[in-house]
Amino acid sequence: MTINIDRDQTEVLHGGSAAGVPASEEVMRQEVAPRSIPNGSTMIPDRDGLEIGPRRKVHGSTLDDRFNLVGALLAGGALASLLFGWFTPMTGGIGWVVIAFLSFLALYAVLVALRSDGQQVKDRLITVLLCSAGILLFAALVFVVIYTVVRGSSALPHLNFFTQTMKLAGPLDPLDMGGVLHAIVGTLIQISIALAITIPLGITTAVFLNEVGGRFARLVRTVADAMTALPSIVAGLFVYAAVISLITHERSGFAASLAITVMMLPIVIRASDVVLRLVAGNLREASYALGATRWRMVWHVVLPTARSGLVTAVILGTARGIGETSPVLLTSGVTAEMNVNPFSGPMISLPLQVFDFVKSPEPNMVARGFGTAAVLIVLVLALFALARVIGGQGSTQLSGRQQRAAAGASARDIHRIQTKARDIEAARRAAADHTASTSAHTTAETSTDTDTDTSTKGTPS
Repeated sequence: MTINIDRDQTEVLHGGSAAGVPASEEVMRQEVAPRSIPNGSTMIPDRDGLEIGPRRKVHGSTLDDRFNLVGALLAGGALASLLFGWFTPMTGGIGWVVIAFLSFLALYAVLVALRSDGQQVKDRLITVLLCSAGILLFAALVFVVIYTVVRGSSALPHLNFFTQTMKLAGPLDPLDMGGVLHAIVGTLIQISIALAITIPLGITTAVFLNEVGGRFARLVRTVADAMTALPSIVAGLFVYAAVISLITHERSGFAASLAITVMMLPIVIRASDVVLRLVAGNLREASYALGATRWRMVWHVVLPTARSGLVTAVILGTARGIGETSPVLLTSGVTAEMNVNPFSGPMISLPLQVFDFVKSPEPNMVARGFGTAAVLIVLVLALFALARVIGGQGSTQLSGRQQRAAAGASARDIHRIQTKARDIEAARRAAADHTASTSAHTTAETSTDTDTDTSTKGTPS
């Protein structure tokens, strides 16, 4: 079917007009009469009388929305205060917050219903509930951090808390003696060994589940799902029975790392499995079309594409393993001395040290316990930040070093292509010159032979 469109229509369709007016304004301002295409049934609609409404702010809020929200908040708080202070014998801060929030939801729904329909009322209520859940979660996290830091503030200012061990300090000693250096070192050693085992094993298992599949893959996925709900004490008992009782016959940091690995591995497998499923199948098909094998496709396409999600999976596993106490208590033991050998002797970690400090009735030991918990929080945040820096960028985002390497590779490719082109051009010219010289030499020989034959024929015998 051939479609004939005149010049004005072509300019409007291609994003502009003869006067330089944008296509959107041209469509809005210009009155276009209905025109039928001669060779088909396509017709340009009549825009005469088309009303263009005001632009809507999708992510903004109107004055009515703000009034409804603030008014419902104030009214809910006032109603809860009246119920608790005047009309009913209810008491307690938590009860007041609950009643105020429920009153706020009811009043907010009424205020929204005055100017909107039922669908908008539901939308506003769901939005408020989701925002409230996020605020509650963030408030709980802030409360835990602030409470831990405040309770441990008497121990944190002392430098010895970070540079000494509890070898020479007792429960009645002041806070300027003893520290948790041995617990910090033990935690770093144990989590490093656990990550060295978990990351390759977990990601490889996730790749097997996605790229190979089959009946055995379904069995592995089911077992990984079941292990995510495994109690930590069971993991500690398993390592104690299988490793300590049968092989090493002593508690050690390596045994604690194995127990932590048992807790981290299913989290990493399932999270990585979900992330690898999100990689578009078009990327795999394009890799196969370019001649890549399955494992080169996995290494160069699937894993780089899912890099940010895999880092998140490792972070989730680390968060599960670094805070475990009961398996470490069963497998590594409690010690007040520094031990950097994970294969011999007890090695304490920060969560276990917190438990050992807080169970003491002495105020200084309790302060040391909360200070140790604050150190654990800072250590976890530092590990998460380091993981994000190392692999948290998307597959299309390159670091400065990677950008320089890519620019250098591009420059080398350009130089190689230009050199190859010059060599080809030189070879072509040499061939042309050789052909020309050969042709000239052949022409000269032909002329000589012709002259000789002519002179031979002209001489009398």
